[in-house]
Formats: sequence, C-alpha cells, structure tokens
Amino acid sequence: MSWQPPPYPYDRLNELKVHGERFDGGLIDLSIGTPFDAPPDVALVAMASSDAERGYPPSIGLPAVRHAASDWLQRRFGAEVPASHIAATIGTKEFVVSVPRYLALRSDRRDTVLYPEISYPSYAMGAELAGLRSVAVPVDSNWCLDLSAVDAADVERALCLWVNTPGNPAGGLDDLAAIAEWSKRTGVTVLSDECYIEFTWDGRYRTGETPGATLLAHTTDNVISLHSLSKRSNFAGARFGFFAGDPELVHFLSEVRKHAGNMVPGPVQHGAIAALGDDVHVEAQRQRYEQRLSLVATQLTAYGIETAMPDGGFYLWVPAPDGDAWAFVAWLAREVGVLASPGEFYGVAGSGHIRLAMVASTDQLQAIEARLGQAAPI
Repeated sequence: MSWQPPPYPYDRLNELKVHGERFDGGLIDLSIGTPFDAPPDVALVAMASSDAERGYPPSIGLPAVRHAASDWLQRRFGAEVPASHIAATIGTKEFVVSVPRYLALRSDRRDTVLYPEISYPSYAMGAELAGLRSVAVPVDSNWCLDLSAVDAADVERALCLWVNTPGNPAGGLDDLAAIAEWSKRTGVTVLSDECYIEFTWDGRYRTGETPGATLLAHTTDNVISLHSLSKRSNFAGARFGFFAGDPELVHFLSEVRKHAGNMVPGPVQHGAIAALGDDVHVEAQRQRYEQRLSLVATQLTAYGIETAMPDGGFYLWVPAPDGDAWAFVAWLAREVGVLASPGEFYGVAGSGHIRLAMVASTDQLQAIEARLGQAAPI
C-alpha cells in the first residue's frame, strides 16, 4: 500500500472552534504558535524598498543577510560564527523536514533520527518522509533530554539528534555543553533548533547581557544551529530563517538546497537584515510574552489548575486534570472559549498535558479570568 500522510494535528481541533462563538469577544485561540503582535517597522520598510523583486536571490542568502546573522549571533549570544558558515532557509520548518533526507545522502550506514520524546512533531515527520527510522529520546522531570537513556545500538545508527532549547512545548532548557560533548564522543551530528532562544526566562542560562544560550557557543564541529525570525520578530508570514555551524555541513547542505531550488525571496532577505539588526523590538516582545505567561498561569492556578511558568519559550505546559488532555481541551473550548492543543500532538509522553500559546492580546487573555469564573466545574 502506498504511503498516506497522517491527519495534520491542528486540523483535529477545528470542530471545537464553534464553541467560541457564544462568548463576548469570540474564541481565544491559543492552540498554534502563530504570532499575534506586529513585526518591526524597520523590516517592513526594508522589504517594501528593497528593489529585489526581479532577480533570483542566491539560495545560500545574500552576503549582507549572512553577515547580519553572524553579527546577531555574536552580539546577542557571544558565538563567533563567520558569515561563510551561515546559510538562509525558507523559514525553518522546511529545513527541519528536509534535512534528514539530505544528510542521509552523505551516509550509507546511519539511518536513524533521534529526537525528544516531547517535541515539535516535524522532527519525527522529517525522518518518516525520508524513509528513515525515528527514535524518541526520553526527557527528564525538567523536560530536558536524557541522552543516557538512548540505546547504544541506536546511537551507532544515528544520523542526527534533534535538540530544541528552549523546548516546544514544555519550555525545557537542555545542557548544551553536555550535548556538544556527547556529539564529540559519539560522532552523531546534532541539529539544534533554537528558534525560541530570545525568550529564555531561567537565569541559569543567561549571563550578563546574553539573553539565551546557543550550542554554537560551545562548538561548531559536526553541529548545525537553526534560527528563525518567525518568533523573534513576528515574521512568520515572510518565511525567513538561517542555519549555521560546521562549515563542511553548511557547505554540503547549501549546495544540495541550491539544486533543490530553495530560495528566500529577495525582499524578505532585506527585511531580515533590518530585523536582525534591531534588538529594541525583541526586548518589547520579551516583556509581552513574560507578562502574558505570568497572567494566564496566575489565572489558571487561582482556579485550581496548578500552572508553572516555563524556563523558556512562550507556551504554558499545563497538567490536565485526571490526566485526560482531550477532555481538558474540550472543557476549555466549551466553558471558557479557549482553544488549546492536547499534549499528544507533541508525542505520546505528553498526553497528560495541554499546551497554551501566548499568541493573543493581553486584553483577550485578561478576559479568561471572568470566563473561568462562570465556567462549569471540570
């Protein structure tokens, strides 16, 4: 039988959206991490005035955008990565899904993608679409990777390991120095998805003016770090990201992607240059997300649903009463007019939790308190 794509996870929530219609202000959709706030004006102006619409942009990225990414890594995170070791990508999801297939072209014996057991579903899907094995790596009580739990036979077969710090959905912060050492010891390529790096709340992972941690601060050998403007700059619709790290890997992937026709539109690259050079809008966004996380966590806890702040990211990872996430999601939609994602979207190990994305206005989120006050018991 031919392969059939599974249902797209978020499509399974569509039938619950109708419940929001009976609430003043409508549905508060916190199910998908689609940015609500505006992108920076400097990026929009740069896109509109780029005069880059006619020519084909270089697949690897304009020299100026690669230098902007290099400057950002050094300025914000203290990672010295030359522009020649950086390449552009069309957002980051297409990179996540396609990179296992490309890496497999370099290996005739490694056929396994390791990924966190609670994580972004595209890590496993990339392996499936490439015809590779996917093996979930257990996480500990802090939602961090437990690499000691990976079977030695799977390590031997591993093509790559996905790391996501801060993590989606649970907000965990992995020990990146230990992961760099593990990669050196095992020879396994590490792909570090760092799209939430600017939204790190735990002070243990921040030093001085550095707002977060990147694997590239520890090593660039046999590792790739992946970054996105979708979350940092509310730029999801423009589709810009970049990957950086091991020069041989970056060169190989850039050449393959050139043949595949992967090109970020020229105007978008000019917008990205402006966005990467501006930290003011990011600091404002950091404050918004931290305030919203605290607001909703306080509301739920006051209602009797114990909710902790994450160590990073802009999601609340909330234990479901009685461990039934789908029942909790349905109750929130029906009684509160809030749409959440059940934890099973991010792996079977997450099935006792729900995820709430802080991607609504503060006014909308403040309305949750009054709705909870009128809700029927769970």
